[in-house]
Amino acid sequence: MPQASFPPLDAQPAATLLDRPVWHSLTGPQQDLALGDALARRYRPEIHLFACAADDSPEALAALARLLPDQGSLYLLQAPPLCLPPGARVLKEALGVQMLATRSLADEPSHPGIQPLGDADAAEMLALAELTQPGPFLAQTHRMGRFLGVRLQGRLAAMAGERMHVAGHTEISGVCTHPDFRGLGLARQLSAAVARQIEARGERPFLHAWRSNEAAIALYESLGFRWRADVQVAVIERAA
Repeated sequence: MPQASFPPLDAQPAATLLDRPVWHSLTGPQQDLALGDALARRYRPEIHLFACAADDSPEALAALARLLPDQGSLYLLQAPPLCLPPGARVLKEALGVQMLATRSLADEPSHPGIQPLGDADAAEMLALAELTQPGPFLAQTHRMGRFLGVRLQGRLAAMAGERMHVAGHTEISGVCTHPDFRGLGLARQLSAAVARQIEARGERPFLHAWRSNEAAIALYESLGFRWRADVQVAVIERAA
């Protein structure tokens, strides 16, 4: 596979797309996974909890408010400051970082046991995500993109996959390792493997991490990912 050559971080024509990755995924490559309209959209509830308004206009925020479930929450993620939709309250908010690949990972070592994961593995994937908490992961989150895993001792030891798809870019997400198998470099090898499959499509990998998660950020920096922007993250629900 020819090695990818990525433009510098400060020369990104897709910068405005990556500022609102949820919106540009749900109105672009992943519109078949969306609920909503031209003003606000969310992933179908069995797929994911992310939602986004088209902009900060009162009309768009009102449309986002209509997507709030009667029971349960939605996640907002974007680089610009968040505006809360009417009738909503914040359960949690934090800062994250958005990172972009700066080099090809074609030569990164690969675990021989890496295999694709799919519908038949959905229950195990959900159980691993619920145990390790890599971020919101639902029963059909694996349908957002291609997921890879490693099985050891007959169990799903680690996994990683694709989440949001913005034109020319795909997000690496769901990276997690069972506590019994940490220290084997599985997260690194799976992240690199997912990045390679994104590169093979002529796209650039990106990812998000909590700004406080120094270990994860250090791992991704060692793989050639660099900070692009801070992102605002909030979990919201319908106010009583």
